[in-house]
Amino acid sequence: MSLLEGRVAVVTGGAQGIGLAIAAAFVREGARVVVGDLDPGTARETLGSEVARAVRCDVTSAADVSALLDAARTEFGSVDVMVNNAGITRDATMRKMSEEDFDQVISVHLKGTWHGTRLASAIMREQQRGSIVNISSLSGKVGMAGQTNYSAAKAGIIGLTKAAAKETARYGVRVNAIQPGLIRSPMTTAMPQHVWDQKMAEIPMTRAGEPEEVANVALFLASDLSSYMTGTTLEVTGGRFM
Repeated sequence: MSLLEGRVAVVTGGAQGIGLAIAAAFVREGARVVVGDLDPGTARETLGSEVARAVRCDVTSAADVSALLDAARTEFGSVDVMVNNAGITRDATMRKMSEEDFDQVISVHLKGTWHGTRLASAIMREQQRGSIVNISSLSGKVGMAGQTNYSAAKAGIIGLTKAAAKETARYGVRVNAIQPGLIRSPMTTAMPQHVWDQKMAEIPMTRAGEPEEVANVALFLASDLSSYMTGTTLEVTGGRFM
């Protein structure tokens, strides 16, 4: 039997990059998937309509996230897995960063993850089962220059994950997090060459990761393979900053 056979998963920010790779991996392992994204069209084309739905969702809005979860329950009957992946960057040094750019990144990453964790866990608590996977970042572990907003948000996701895991464990709900490192994507490959080379020099495995490699860890945390794990953070970094 496939790892997620009969399960229903919701993935935010699932129309591209790591989120789309996670949604695709879940579909391959038997899940029915609902993707939430500001631009859900790509997900519809990639995943197919047989086992997936795509809904426009702004994760900073509790009403939007609630509607996304309602869509999963209406279409497929439950919410067994929730992946809080949606994110943005607004990089600048602290001296130059605007308050708006700070607030927006915190709102999308941290508040969005809080909405997803809070609302999904309420459903899962009723079901007495469920797995929530929050996507943090290596930036939340070490802090990156030019990313005081992003680093703060991603560090906050780890604290949120641990606190939520303690609150929900007795109800059969598991909450874990992933910290990806340098993952190959249109955003990262657009870096200036000297920046890319500097980051590569920090990676013991001497290569960038692929979105599918993060998706495989999300699949592990979503499935019963990790049934005795909650409140954990798994690094997918090639050994960078270990």
